Amino acid sequence: MPIIRPISDIRNKFNLISEVCHREQEPVFLTKNGQGDLVVMSIELYEKQQTLIDLYQKLGEAEDESNKDSSKISHKDLMLKLRKKINA
Repeated sequence: MPIIRPISDIRNKFNLISEVCHREQEPVFLTKNGQGDLVVMSIELYEKQQTLIDLYQKLGEAEDESNKDSSKISHKDLMLKLRKKINA
């Protein structure tokens, strides 16, 4: 469940916002005049999300590179080939 607070809490209840961010390990959504305005999160959560974004980007690049390579072999064929080498 998202944590939603009015933007005035960033000024009036900063310590509470900080505590919630760290304790819940979730971002806090701040509203201004009833509309979403800002998102606040702990540095730990931010770094974790950045690491995931980097990982997904690298996986996407690896998938693109793999799709370009036409010399693919199925898992079944690979296993048969490996078993023949082991048993020979």
